[in-house]
Amino acid sequence: MSGTISLRQMQTGRKAIIVAIRTEGELGRRLRDLGLIPGAELEVLGRAPLQDPVALRLNGFTLSLRNNEADLISVRPL
Repeated sequence: MSGTISLRQMQTGRKAIIVAIRTEGELGRRLRDLGLIPGAELEVLGRAPLQDPVALRLNGFTLSLRNNEADLISVRPL
């Protein structure tokens, strides 16, 4: 997956396209239920003072992910 990074590495204010979700089971299902699917565009809105969690804008709503969850999402920055 050339040109991809983990969501955790994204800088605030940047947009990206989700390339892959690298987890299965309950966590994988939960992430997909939130709309985190390959092809979806997202924007990193900000981070908490200790850099965890990260706030995202996706499909018109805001959600927060812990860094360990963001590590499982591969994105291609725009």
